[in-house]
Amino acid sequence: MNQKAGAGSGRSEREAVALRYDSERGGAPEVVAKGRGFVAEAIVARAREAGVYVHNSPQLVQLLMHVDLDEKIPPALYLAVAELLAWLWRIEHEASPGNSPPDIPLA
Repeated sequence: MNQKAGAGSGRSEREAVALRYDSERGGAPEVVAKGRGFVAEAIVARAREAGVYVHNSPQLVQLLMHVDLDEKIPPALYLAVAELLAWLWRIEHEASPGNSPPDIPLA
């Protein structure tokens, strides 16, 4: 299972969204937490305390804020989130020529 929190500072107050992707269950990543202001700060702090990667992408966070809690991300965001997960996988596994990221079924 991969978890990621995203933070953005698009408007006057900070926004944050946390995603969960369970490779064993498959399907699309789900929004498991989101908020603005104090709630956003708490999401980011909790993610960092748990060793979960926090990515700063205001545009992606703004789009993900429209997804309801516990809902899968919409197909329009599959590519952006899949690219982010693949990049994260490479960072976590110190990409080498023999390593390739796992298939991420997002349907």
